[in-house]
Amino acid sequence: MTQHNDLLIIGAGILGLSHAYAAARRGLKVRVFERSATPLGASVRNFGQALVTGQPPGQMLELAKASRDIWGQWAQLAGLQLKRNGAYLFARTEAEEQLLSAFCEGRAIEHGYRVELLRGAALRDLYGGQFSHHRAALHGLDDQQLYAREAIPALIDYLRRELGVEFHFSTLVRDVEPGRVHSTAGNFSGEQIIVCSGHDYQTLLAEPIATLKLQVCRLQMLRARPLIDLNLQHALLTGLSCVHYGAFADLPQAQAVQAQILRETPHLHEQGIHLLISPTPQGELIIGDSHHYGSDPSPFNAEQVDDWMIELAEQTLGCKVRVVERWQGVYGAQGPAPFSFLQAAPGVHAALMHTGVGMSVGPAMAEANVSRLFGAH
Repeated sequence: MTQHNDLLIIGAGILGLSHAYAAARRGLKVRVFERSATPLGASVRNFGQALVTGQPPGQMLELAKASRDIWGQWAQLAGLQLKRNGAYLFARTEAEEQLLSAFCEGRAIEHGYRVELLRGAALRDLYGGQFSHHRAALHGLDDQQLYAREAIPALIDYLRRELGVEFHFSTLVRDVEPGRVHSTAGNFSGEQIIVCSGHDYQTLLAEPIATLKLQVCRLQMLRARPLIDLNLQHALLTGLSCVHYGAFADLPQAQAVQAQILRETPHLHEQGIHLLISPTPQGELIIGDSHHYGSDPSPFNAEQVDDWMIELAEQTLGCKVRVVERWQGVYGAQGPAPFSFLQAAPGVHAALMHTGVGMSVGPAMAEANVSRLFGAH
């Protein structure tokens, strides 16, 4: 048994690292366990978009705003690259434009979303007219974007180097019980234990997690190179996202958008496709995604789904792209709420996201959890 720890965390994805930061900056002794040599789950497989604009009013919006500030701290402290210039959501149809206009005139003002709607000359000026084939563009000024494959390792390095967090990689945690973690690196004692196991619902705390009746969401993802010198510096979305994101989906105008999708492109609805594009520091683009839900993610990708996403991306960008990499994204989904913080036993907890917005709200969610467990400390 090693020396005493205040907090033991299982999982080095964004939720685990966020809890580690919140605790270590309070001066607490923290250890993090990760089964792989480097994090390989949702935190590095998805887009690296930390979106404020898409979050529904209330708790999720406030968590996203608070997380935005924490990401800003990490950018300075850990030296990770963070684009803080917002994201553009393009309206391709009249129905989508009307939805964005209604959002800006109503909900955005009422709930403090920092947005602007670009039309006409302002839209034509964007990237030298590259996107002028759209009807309008909603600029979410608070949205951020990072390259997760570099940002997550940079955050780990900072936590280890500057805040004294101990990491155990390539280490499987076999079991947890109050005050103790049993792992392939030995047994460790700690005042509090938090399991941040992503979409793995069967290794640790399987019984209490099973009561949530969770599913896993599988995504088809691409990395591509634009065949023009695009130099994209913003994350991009289209009006398809309006029927998926809570900031827009329950507005009356969203019904017309959804009806048009079902009427004209039902395959996009059936495959859960709504286009997101994130630029990488190397000038490439992360493109996705589709959504398929089940208890076990299928390992088999459909080429047709990739083709549809590439077609959407090329329509949105106004240029051809060449795919250089394909993979599956994955995250936990379909819970009773956007996330859960369970107490399975005294001092033993699970922190779980049930949507794909861990990057957007995870840092502030972890701050709140650590405050509950340890107080001001």
